[in-house]
Amino acid sequence: MKENYFRFTNWPVYRDSKEFANLCFSIVRKLPKEYRFEVGSQIIRSSNSVALNIAEGSGKNSDKDFNHFLNIATGSLFETVAAIDILRDNHLVTEKDFVTTIELAHKITSQLGGLKQKLRTKG
Repeated sequence: MKENYFRFTNWPVYRDSKEFANLCFSIVRKLPKEYRFEVGSQIIRSSNSVALNIAEGSGKNSDKDFNHFLNIATGSLFETVAAIDILRDNHLVTEKDFVTTIELAHKITSQLGGLKQKLRTKG
């Protein structure tokens, strides 16, 4: 199979978003059972949404449509950060996991912003 068939798979923002989702899975696995369904499923859904919206948007026919999906990805990233922050307030995530996740989220925010800026200047 052609390695570059899906262009998004080579983008650092997509790879980092997958890593972010995997970190969130790891955090959810460590939650007490009573929090895994409600809070855990919300974190998994929103963290996966970042990479999934980057991928879906990359297949759209216009930069406007692609930008729309990047905006959704950004919103999902912020939603996940808020959920992780709430877990931290309730001592349900380690400081190490919190810092690692937030640092990666900050990096992804910058990458998404750069990609959106590139689309704006292109059009």
